[in-house]
Amino acid sequence: MSEKTLTRMDLSEAVFREVGLSRNESAQLVESVLRHMSDALANGETVKISSFGTFSVREKSSRMGRNPKTGEEVPISPRRVLSFRPSHLMKDRVAAGNAK
Repeated sequence: MSEKTLTRMDLSEAVFREVGLSRNESAQLVESVLRHMSDALANGETVKISSFGTFSVREKSSRMGRNPKTGEEVPISPRRVLSFRPSHLMKDRVAAGNAK
């Protein structure tokens, strides 16, 4: 398994090579897309990217947890969490990549 991480710079470099925008314009485009996605998620909207997956925000209610070290019960406050559900195409593509 590869230890490579895809970064914003990698994405903007790919836009530069594939689309032909300048490096600066490519970086601005990537930043704009990521900003739109994060703004939508912060507002509680769902972000669905066809053939990739769906990002959504879930509201988790308060519950009782347990400190694994001491066994003491601790209240866990309600919070919002980000979740990602990959599309079937993405799942198949990742599974095919593991079969190499």
